[in-house]
Amino acid sequence: MYTPKHFEMNDPAELTAFMEHHNFAALVTSHEGDITATHLPFMLDPSRGEHGTLIAHLARTNPQWQTFVDGQEALVIFTGPHAYVSPSWYEKPTVNVPTWNYTAVHAYGIPRIVEDPEMIYAMLDQLVKAHESSYERPWPMQSAEEHVRRLIGGVVGFEMTITRVEGKAKLSQNRSEVDQHHVMEHLSQSADPLSVDTANLMRERQAEKQSTNA
Repeated sequence: MYTPKHFEMNDPAELTAFMEHHNFAALVTSHEGDITATHLPFMLDPSRGEHGTLIAHLARTNPQWQTFVDGQEALVIFTGPHAYVSPSWYEKPTVNVPTWNYTAVHAYGIPRIVEDPEMIYAMLDQLVKAHESSYERPWPMQSAEEHVRRLIGGVVGFEMTITRVEGKAKLSQNRSEVDQHHVMEHLSQSADPLSVDTANLMRERQAEKQSTNA
């Protein structure tokens, strides 16, 4: 991922938190010149490996899992808040052009198929619990135990130990403080939730920078 230095995300804790929070990501693999991508919910086990281990599953009818046997490196793309930035928000709008503020993390590794049905069951249970936990009445997977057990044969579980990870937060850090303030104000007033989230990220990074320099 092309990442100028001022847009780099290097803090391991921040990268881990990003992947955990924006866990619906794109798995990209290559086989004999063909590139395939599937959008999947991932779980991250930060305790396994230098950068953690990603855990997910595919439908068995999805042929992408067959590319795992080649032992080729795969890429998982996590995407966070993003927003269009108008040059009209800058101090000098006539000498600037539109751009896009965004956040993303790329994780690389070699997927490994998980064959054990009990391990797949545990992976599915972990995923369900993580996403049901915020509900007033969480749905327990065990309430559909027999049905779930039957369906496990229709999925392929896999793990991917992350061998390298890249993070990018392009949030107007290359602009003046005045321009950054104007961008945040306009994004904050947008009806688009992603634009508001992008503005909030910009504020958080500014606060961290001020705290560090204090």
